[in-house]
Amino acid sequence: MRELAGRLAALDPDAGEAVRVIAYFDRLTAERAGLEALVRGAAVLAGSPARLADPVHGVRIRVEPDGRRVDGPARTPVPPGADWPGVPVSPGGPRVLWLEQSGEPGPVGAMVLERAATAVRAALDRTRGRAPAVPGPPAPDAASVEVLLDADAPPRARELAARRLGLGPLTRALARADGTADVADATHERAVHEGGGREGAGREGAGREGAPYGAASEGAPRTGIGPAVPPLDLPYSYAQARIALRFTAEGTAADPGHRWVRAEELGGLSVLAAAVGPRTAPVPDVLALRRAHAAAPWALLTLHAVASHASLRTAAAALNVHHSTLQERLAHAERLLGWNVREPAGRLRLQLALALDRLHRSPAST
Repeated sequence: MRELAGRLAALDPDAGEAVRVIAYFDRLTAERAGLEALVRGAAVLAGSPARLADPVHGVRIRVEPDGRRVDGPARTPVPPGADWPGVPVSPGGPRVLWLEQSGEPGPVGAMVLERAATAVRAALDRTRGRAPAVPGPPAPDAASVEVLLDADAPPRARELAARRLGLGPLTRALARADGTADVADATHERAVHEGGGREGAGREGAGREGAPYGAASEGAPRTGIGPAVPPLDLPYSYAQARIALRFTAEGTAADPGHRWVRAEELGGLSVLAAAVGPRTAPVPDVLALRRAHAAAPWALLTLHAVASHASLRTAAAALNVHHSTLQERLAHAERLLGWNVREPAGRLRLQLALALDRLHRSPAST
């Protein structure tokens, strides 16, 4: 599909972009993406705010083109503009999915609306289906997870979802870098499931035995972990988990850091997430960090080790290098940066620059 899109783009840019739109929503549908992810995809691809407002299913979601969900206008609904392009999600039904732009959409915008509506319909069928009249034994599934994390879902629907998942009095939400979400029973800090909200959701301890939250098996996606809350407060935990996800890293030389981050451990750093993103101009310290990495591929890994360990000796042990080797590398890195990272003020400056660099590379939509 990617090759076909490339060939078409050479002949007709609109046709090539339309094929990419089809592939994008097909992938989200195959991954059982949630409603917010689908509306976000429509907004980002169309380059304008997208809104889903379906009173039948009790859903209101509005996402800006930069991927930020903005619920203020959704909770105090503003009537859609008469000239906004929109489509029904159900054939023959009222329009419930709009792009907030004037006039008829171009070929790409029309394709975004069509494919997004099809994907939204599949997600609604999956997550807003008929609830059983008599709750049976736990039958955890991705739909239950999605309903629990949706602040717009009726409380009764979320109560039933929590019951189906067999959750205890304290739960956590997990946001993963592959776009999937999980819920975890935090009563004993055991995993509810592993697999990004897919098969096996709700099984305590699924995945590696004893691994927290299905954690850190090789190749597992980066994960933000929300605070422990009662099941009906999971939308809040999920919002915090998505913030924590933005501070995760791949754990490589080019992107050193932790693949799993708890929201409670961020402290004041979480405030930065609201102000910094890919479109925010980086401050000079972040630019210096990037220049250091470009000049010396080992620099980021070395600086992260120094910033996150109590002493240079423990940092050297973590890097598996001799203490004198670390001293030499650090001296070179400091010259590239332009400040001393061994002093308390310089160390704090380095930690802040590393955090800001992650936020610049991590969209708010993650």
